[in-house]
Amino acid sequence: MIELGLHTDNWRPLSGNFKTAAESAVKYGLKHIEFAVVHGHYFITAMGYDPAVSLQSNPRALRRYCDEMGLVVSQIDGSFPLMGPEGSTFGVQYVQQSIRFASEVGCPMVDTVDGAFEIEGFSREEVFRITCDNYRQCLSWAEDYGVIINVEPHGPYTTDYDFMERLFNHFESEYLRLNFDTGNSFISGLDPLEYLKRFRKYLTHAHIKDVSAGLAAAVRGEETGIATSEVPIGGGVNAENIKNCLEYLKQSEWDGVVSIECYGSDENIRKSVEFLRPLCG
Repeated sequence: MIELGLHTDNWRPLSGNFKTAAESAVKYGLKHIEFAVVHGHYFITAMGYDPAVSLQSNPRALRRYCDEMGLVVSQIDGSFPLMGPEGSTFGVQYVQQSIRFASEVGCPMVDTVDGAFEIEGFSREEVFRITCDNYRQCLSWAEDYGVIINVEPHGPYTTDYDFMERLFNHFESEYLRLNFDTGNSFISGLDPLEYLKRFRKYLTHAHIKDVSAGLAAAVRGEETGIATSEVPIGGGVNAENIKNCLEYLKQSEWDGVVSIECYGSDENIRKSVEFLRPLCG
């Protein structure tokens, strides 16, 4: 069964907080929520104007809150770029602590990405070697905590079919899987359905983003990721691809959660839920 959820990051452009996002999920009958974490503290979050959660906050209190709201955390977004040398210095500990936090809140998986640009001064082969070293350090935590690490297409390495295939094949681990993203695969110039079919066996979670006509005309094939959809799901040029992807997942009997990622206005969330709910079946 495909189940609908939402990402609290939808409220970041609106200076909304975690509570605002959770209340919206409940309002529209969604049972799943996903959120990003901050490794440390961000004063804007503390002031109530950002929907991320600090890894230094109390995960059990957060779990109680979600239980009271009838919400389940489908995935934690611990997406400090894990590829390259900065991934070694900062990303590994970011993901390791995200795994610990996920275990405490009863969340089964943590999302990871690469950055927006290729790493200067490093060949793709060098980046691949460093990436494998970084994921190896995180996978030992994933295995101990029983939390899956997902890799999301978001940058020049994760939207490269060969790079992703090599990464999955290198480990062949049940704890290294895919968080598919309809918007990032589309904006990078790929066919979302082709990407999904290629890596279907690794899929455990997905982000559903549409893309406005203007954004697609301006940057498709030049950029590899977008934070969120400015238009409601179903209101952009990626709508048909989203329909095809969800139909394929139903046909292939995939079970899991897909998170709505769009600008978090009430109208956008309502229209997105109305578009996606019948497609999820």
